[in-house]
Amino acid sequence: MSAHQPAQPAHHARQPGLLAWSRADPLRAILAAIAIITVVTGAVQVPFGGTVLQLIGADSTPETRQLFGTVGMFMVVVGGLLLHTLLNAVPSPEVVLWSGIQKAGAFGAVGIGVMNGVFAPIALLVAFFDLATAVLLFVYWRRISPAAVDLGPVGPQGRTP
Repeated sequence: MSAHQPAQPAHHARQPGLLAWSRADPLRAILAAIAIITVVTGAVQVPFGGTVLQLIGADSTPETRQLFGTVGMFMVVVGGLLLHTLLNAVPSPEVVLWSGIQKAGAFGAVGIGVMNGVFAPIALLVAFFDLATAVLLFVYWRRISPAAVDLGPVGPQGRTP
């Protein structure tokens, strides 16, 4: 080592690789993969909504393509937010909870669309994927949430401190 070379630490503080990270918490890794799928499918819906609408048996009109593209944009945002928090050292329980609520809502919305004849029954594959994701998110949320639920400024007794 010369005077111009900085001293190297005895060990390098390396971030765990993807494989090690996914082995450490498989549910978190599965949810991260689902978040990526949500971002990608949402991004596809924006420019190719007409094609996707036809695949799920819905009419492709300017109005439905516009609405479907808007839904796709929100899928990108929610999926990206979920991925972002899952990649943090400590994921936000609130983000996981609300992502689960969004997935449960998507299940309901697509299911209602099938019941009303807006979507073909094939769309139920998407609905049940969202339902399964919601269940996984709620399981993960319970695991990472603090023991006492924080009710915000009101406090657990229903009154401000």
